[in-house]
Amino acid sequence: MNKEYILYHIPGKKIGVTNDLYNRVEKQQGYGIGEYEILDSSIDIDYISKRELELQKKYGYRVDMKPYSELFNNNKFNKNMKINVTEQTTTFPCPLNKLKGQLMDNQEMSWETDHGSITLDNDLTRWIIKNAVTSMYNNDRCYVYNKAMAKFYKNNCCMIEYEKRRDIAEEDCCQHEDHIPTIFDLIRFWAKDKGIYDKGDQKTQYVKLMEEAGEVGRAILKNDLPEIKDGIGDMVVVLTNLAELSSLTIEECIESAYDTIAKRKGKMINGTFVKNK
Repeated sequence: MNKEYILYHIPGKKIGVTNDLYNRVEKQQGYGIGEYEILDSSIDIDYISKRELELQKKYGYRVDMKPYSELFNNNKFNKNMKINVTEQTTTFPCPLNKLKGQLMDNQEMSWETDHGSITLDNDLTRWIIKNAVTSMYNNDRCYVYNKAMAKFYKNNCCMIEYEKRRDIAEEDCCQHEDHIPTIFDLIRFWAKDKGIYDKGDQKTQYVKLMEEAGEVGRAILKNDLPEIKDGIGDMVVVLTNLAELSSLTIEECIESAYDTIAKRKGKMINGTFVKNK
C-alpha cells in the first residue's frame, strides 16, 4: 500500500508535508481541528514536494531550501536518519527548522557516543531542539554536543525510572508495607543493573570521584551552573556506589556526618566554617 502525503497549512505559521497528519500536526505541534487545513494530498512524493514549495511561495512563507522528497529520500525516515557522530558532537542532516520533524520521525532510533548509548525519545527530542546549533560549515546541518546530551539522557532516564518505581510503590503501599524508593535506591538499582557492584571496587570509584570533583572545579572557575549541577550530581552517584562497595549505605554515611556536624560550634573565617577546638 502506497503512503499518502498530505500538504497541510497552519494559517500564519507554515505549510508542510507529512504522511501522518495526526501525529505531526495535532500531537507533535499541538494544533487541533479547525486550526489547520489540508491543501492537497497525493501518493506521489515528487508532486507533493513540488506543490509544497509552490504554495509556500504563494502564501508568502519561507520556502524550504530542499524539497520534502529530497529530505525523505536522503535521510530515510523511520529510524534511518543519517547522523554523523564524532568524539565531540552528533550532527543531524537538516537545518534547524526541519530538525523537530526529522527527530519525531525517528523516535526510538539509537546511536553510540563516547559518553554512552543514546535512544531518541520525546524528552531527548525536546532537549536536542533546544540545544542544537547550526553548523558553521553547512547551514543545512545542525549539531549538539555529545557530553551534554549524554548527561541529560542519563539524568532523565534515572528520573523516569525513579518516578515509575515510586508510582508502583505508592500503588502498593496501601496493601503492603513496602519501602517507597528514594533516589539513592534508584542509583543502587542502576549500578547493580550495570554490574558496578559485581565488577567494580572502591579504588575505581575513588578515582572516578576525583575525576568528577575535577570537573566541578573547572565548572566553578567558568561559572557554568549547568556543569556544576551535573558534576555535583555525578559525585553523589559515585559516593553512593563507593559506600555500597564499602559495605555501607550513603544514607548511614550522611547520617553519621550530620550527627557530628550538628553538635559543632565555630565561626566563618575567610569563607570557611572553622570549628572550635
